[in-house]
Amino acid sequence: LKLSLGLETPQAGQVLLFGEDPQRYRSRVGYVPQYATADDSFPISVREVVEMGRAHPVSRRFTQADREATEKAMEKAQITDLANRPYAALSGGQRRRVLVARALASDPDLLILDEPTANMDSQSEERLFATLEILKGSTTVLIVTHDTAFVSSLTDTVLCLGDRAADGRKRGIVRHETIPATNAPPLLYGGK
Repeated sequence: LKLSLGLETPQAGQVLLFGEDPQRYRSRVGYVPQYATADDSFPISVREVVEMGRAHPVSRRFTQADREATEKAMEKAQITDLANRPYAALSGGQRRRVLVARALASDPDLLILDEPTANMDSQSEERLFATLEILKGSTTVLIVTHDTAFVSSLTDTVLCLGDRAADGRKRGIVRHETIPATNAPPLLYGGK
């Protein structure tokens, strides 16, 4: 993920994002980290956190377009009702949805989510699934997760990374294409 975000450089070869160096296109990528620490004594509202996704150089103020994008992102993440609440007062699952909205505020071409269902209750997970379903077809979404039920109901392609086999051989990346299942119980697999 750090290579894709342009935060690290490869030891060998190259990583391209949209055909270019990832640092060139950071503004086209929304990122939701696995762990996001925040000082709970810092007085910031949910809306202000989401606005951070529209942050510009210091010399530029937020525009009407920035405000509209912030509202649209909160709607997509289903957190409009939380907009004026203090970020520190939210549950872990609500905070994750706010971070998703912050990433969506930039209207990214690529959305990267690292363990997005961590610390989420089932209701927050369902709302996240609904948000990702809305994005499907218009935004490329890269999800890192251990939750296979989460993956099966939302994705078109699954890449599995492995460490080492029991015999010590290195494992690489295995690509699996997903297809709709007609006999999978939705409650067991988190959706369609």
